[in-house]
Amino acid sequence: MKNVVLIGASGFVGSALLEEALQRGHNVTAVVLNPEKISISAPNLTVVKADATCPDTLAQIAKGKDAVISAYNPGWGNPRQYEETLENYPKIVEGAKRAGVKRLLIVGGAGTLFVKPGLRLVDTGTLPAEWLPGVKSLGEFYLNTLLHERDIDWVFFSPAGNLGNMGKGVRTGKYRLGVDDMLFDEKGESFISVEDYAVAMIDELEQENHHYMRFTAAY
Repeated sequence: MKNVVLIGASGFVGSALLEEALQRGHNVTAVVLNPEKISISAPNLTVVKADATCPDTLAQIAKGKDAVISAYNPGWGNPRQYEETLENYPKIVEGAKRAGVKRLLIVGGAGTLFVKPGLRLVDTGTLPAEWLPGVKSLGEFYLNTLLHERDIDWVFFSPAGNLGNMGKGVRTGKYRLGVDDMLFDEKGESFISVEDYAVAMIDELEQENHHYMRFTAAY
């Protein structure tokens, strides 16, 4: 059983992570700006209203915990999504380091995965324009900042190319893992339900198989 801080627990991915972690008996402190958006309740859940992008605040909340899981996203409809991602994610890393937690697990994007040698998804021209601010900023944070971080044991968990975009999926508990290359199934599709993405993330929390690196999962 782990004692973890979960940032962004009310979001699409964060809520799936919250449910999976709680069901497995982990103690979760959910840090959110709007606690009313957390509809689940459990004896192993503590909801805290706070700004996790303030390093001092996060350090205080996460002190003594085993890990921080971040599903932070300033919002897909936020006109400053690109800027706020690049401004705030380093602050989350700093807060986790100040707290002295052992691990930082980050909900990454698929944009920097290679779809073929030398070609990342973000550079294929196939992504909708409205996705690009979020995709590019998270990718730049990973490539330019996180890859140089050595003061905390981090992982950047990139989903498949399609992360449950068709709505809620099914929790199968089965998935394949990769590193920097996007995983495709026999039909040439790259997909994982948000529920199984959460399974893989909490598996990583428990098993600690990856360190200072990115990994990915798909069917």
